[in-house]
Amino acid sequence: MRGFDRAYSFGFYEGPLRKLIHLFKYSGMKPLGKRLADFLCRALPDEEVEGFDAVVPMPLHWRRRWRRGFNQSKILARLVAKNRCVSMLDAVKRVRATAVQAGLTNSNRRKNVAGAFRVFNKTQVAGKRILLIDDVMTTGATAAACASALKRAGAASVTLLTLARVDRRLAPLESTAMKRSASEEKQR
Repeated sequence: MRGFDRAYSFGFYEGPLRKLIHLFKYSGMKPLGKRLADFLCRALPDEEVEGFDAVVPMPLHWRRRWRRGFNQSKILARLVAKNRCVSMLDAVKRVRATAVQAGLTNSNRRKNVAGAFRVFNKTQVAGKRILLIDDVMTTGATAAACASALKRAGAASVTLLTLARVDRRLAPLESTAMKRSASEEKQR
């Protein structure tokens, strides 16, 4: 089963955008959500704006959500859904805790998230064009696993929208930064 059909990102996971994402995600600066959601809306091409039936946030495992205090993707998804006048569906659950992806090879990332997502109410997504929201895409393994769960549940299409994506040409530099982010997340 293929993952997502298309993917759009506002920018690269570097510089000021990376700092904003870290403040939002790791420092709990939830008011940044509105500005970041505006970035997400600007990243969608004009022809895609009307093409979705529902917005779905990337789910966090309950333990990680409890430690952080919120799901950053859910905040962003709610704001994007409101902006686009479509429903936000909490359709996917992360049914298994996974290791932090930072520092894993592409192959190990896919193995790490395999079977981690499930849609319990398939009628919510059946036949719908889904806009899946996440903050950062590195290799796309997590998004692909989540999108596959949505498609197994009957979603017609899944488009991924992220604030940032890792520039694979900078992968060695980003790997160090991602490991540092993972370490910050564990300490919280």
